[in-house]
Amino acid sequence: MDLSVPRVMGILNITPDSFYRGSRYETEDDIVKAAGIMLSDGADILDVGGYSSRPGAADISEEEEGRRVLGAIRKISSVYPEAIISVDTFRASVARVAVE
Repeated sequence: MDLSVPRVMGILNITPDSFYRGSRYETEDDIVKAAGIMLSDGADILDVGGYSSRPGAADISEEEEGRRVLGAIRKISSVYPEAIISVDTFRASVARVAVE
């Protein structure tokens, strides 16, 4: 991907308590529908996050974050195999699982 030109990233927060309610997706159907809309609207990358960074958000385990992210990535990839997906995480273990 040529990053010398601006790219559009669609944000999929797989968490019940992210900052922006409109970016939260919890069911597989909602995740796939949102991903499809973002891609058809011109998103070059879909960014999947499973951990809320909102002030006061509950801490979740690495396992829970990984489960959320991996489930979403698998579902998106099965429906949109050409989609470029990034993972929003601060945990190396979650990033590692996401790219396997």
